[in-house]
Amino acid sequence: MMKTFLLPVLALFSTVLVFGQQTRTDFLSADFHKKRRAAVREKMPPNTVAVFFANAERNRANDVDYVYHQDPDFYYLTGYREPNAVLLLFSEVQENDTGAVYDEMLYVQERDPKAEQWNGKRLGTEGAKALLGFEMAFNGAEFSNSKTDFSAFDKVLFFDFENDYRDKRGTADLFDLIKSFKEKTNYPSDYDTTKQQLYSMINSVTDENRAEVVQTLRRYLDFNESLQEDDLLQNFVEANDNQQISDIKKKISLKLAAHNLDSSLLSEIMGSLRETKTKEELALLKKAVEISAVGQIEVMKAMHPNMSETEIQGVHEYVYKKYGAEYEGYPSIVGGGNNGCILHYIENNKTQVGTDLVLMDLGAEYHGYTADVTRTIPANGKFSPEQKQIYDIVYDAQEAGIKASVVGAPFRAPGEAASKVVTDGLLALGIIEDAADSRTYFPHGTSHYLGLDVHDRGTYGAFKPNTVITVEPGIYIPEGSDCDEKWWGIAVRIEDDILITDEGPVNLSGMAPRTTEAIEAVMKQPSPLDDFVLPKLD
Repeated sequence: MMKTFLLPVLALFSTVLVFGQQTRTDFLSADFHKKRRAAVREKMPPNTVAVFFANAERNRANDVDYVYHQDPDFYYLTGYREPNAVLLLFSEVQENDTGAVYDEMLYVQERDPKAEQWNGKRLGTEGAKALLGFEMAFNGAEFSNSKTDFSAFDKVLFFDFENDYRDKRGTADLFDLIKSFKEKTNYPSDYDTTKQQLYSMINSVTDENRAEVVQTLRRYLDFNESLQEDDLLQNFVEANDNQQISDIKKKISLKLAAHNLDSSLLSEIMGSLRETKTKEELALLKKAVEISAVGQIEVMKAMHPNMSETEIQGVHEYVYKKYGAEYEGYPSIVGGGNNGCILHYIENNKTQVGTDLVLMDLGAEYHGYTADVTRTIPANGKFSPEQKQIYDIVYDAQEAGIKASVVGAPFRAPGEAASKVVTDGLLALGIIEDAADSRTYFPHGTSHYLGLDVHDRGTYGAFKPNTVITVEPGIYIPEGSDCDEKWWGIAVRIEDDILITDEGPVNLSGMAPRTTEAIEAVMKQPSPLDDFVLPKLD
């Protein structure tokens, strides 16, 4: 039976019916989200308003949608987990006709008993006030009649739209909220975020950085045909004298002054905030990482040559659910043998892994925060000599990358350190004859930020304390590669989640064995699944 005292949990998981009396209490607090909104306001220019929209509901097939997942920025600032919502943050305190003062407004889904019978309780305006801490909360239908005058602000900050939302029944879905926003802000029909960013870059160009700006523009024009049709961009790249540049900048200034929309600044603001984690965030992120590490350990125990990639994936994800992780942070990657050479292999449909190495790149999402942990293990419990040689190069590369992950180091430092080890190792084994060929077998970067997104927001500047990154070198030698056949089909990636501190890097996922010796030792241990046998089906 539904218990009314579960409302605090429904505030955070309002699209899911919760039964029983035991619920989790380690969610981020309303105070956390309030402080994050204040931090955004501190970074906003004077006389601006920032507008954030909830994520779209996305269709899976026919009348079935994918499980809803809130936009990470929206969740970071509100704690609201439902669709069809919009948040307004004002750089300065506003006053309405009744004399009420405010610096934020939240529009949410209206309570609807019929809809809630099918899809779970909604928070509504009262829940947004009582549980999320908003003083100014309204039903979404009221947004179209809002008296907020967007033309009165110097800038309206927002993330441009992906156009992947549908017009559903009712008058306050995401489609209608965005439509109202576009009408209120005189959103140009040909608005282009990339073009606006490039215009702004040209508008602020100096003699000292002009060559760099031109180089950046050329890269964009090479890969974006629509930008090639823009005369102002093309003319600036080809301009030969200061008068031409001045004339182009005047025309661009007029274009930029035609509206007050800014779809680039919010990315910088949110990146600078989300890059470093608060104490509350680290607690949840560590939980997600530890759950993922336990998943790797339990699979090591359970692994045997007759397992399928799908079954291996299932064991990982069962561990996640057992610990209360709501989702996977990204599609699970389980690649046996040559399948491991496909960097984002998610089919996971090989029916027997045999004696292959199995590359397992998976991460639990716990209360919004996502881990990203990869281990590569021999399906039969013992590395072959060739597998061990490749594995040890990757391990040494990761050790070098982790060691380079220190406060003040440039973001590229782990990658440079790891790449050198991989290159030297491949040369020593005769797999490559030229250092430049190393990228053939190590084609990806080594690090990315981690948090509410598996590839989290950040500035990609020098490392700061309380930043969490991945360090994930790899070597992938597909069948048919230009090297001795004994190396074919070997794919190794080792990935750990590293907390950067003033005292040095901390491996949050280090409980999952990384050396060949430690992996083989764990794989000899019994598994609770050894005696789990299902009946055979026809």
